[in-house]
Amino acid sequence: MTENLEKKLEELCKEKGMRVTEQRRIILKILSDSPDHPNAEELHRRVVRLAPSISIATVYRTMNTLESYGLIERHIFADGRARYEAGGSEHHDHLVNVETDEIIEFRCDEIEELQKKIADEHGFDIVGHRFEIYVRAKK
Repeated sequence: MTENLEKKLEELCKEKGMRVTEQRRIILKILSDSPDHPNAEELHRRVVRLAPSISIATVYRTMNTLESYGLIERHIFADGRARYEAGGSEHHDHLVNVETDEIIEFRCDEIEELQKKIADEHGFDIVGHRFEIYVRAKK
């Protein structure tokens, strides 16, 4: 887990009067070290390898808490399942392979500029966005 995320977790828990539990640390570490965007069940499978006593209910509760603190991001792609990634990374968008469920992160300055131009033309400032492109391998 990045030092920045761990410090942010500690600060937010202290600010909210909550303990920085080992369970929260482990779940956030596993998620921040994940190369993919796991759902809660997959995250639980990974977590119990390090901490067998952590239940699936604890993972769900912790994910909700971490999301409300802005430490993680929840995405719901076409399959309808909530998937997670550690927050705090540079803005990026996603390619979602509909055949394999692989999720590829990318950043494209031209897309970002075009979105700003479109918002400007309609009299808006962008306050946030998510951009997903659903793909399959060329045949």
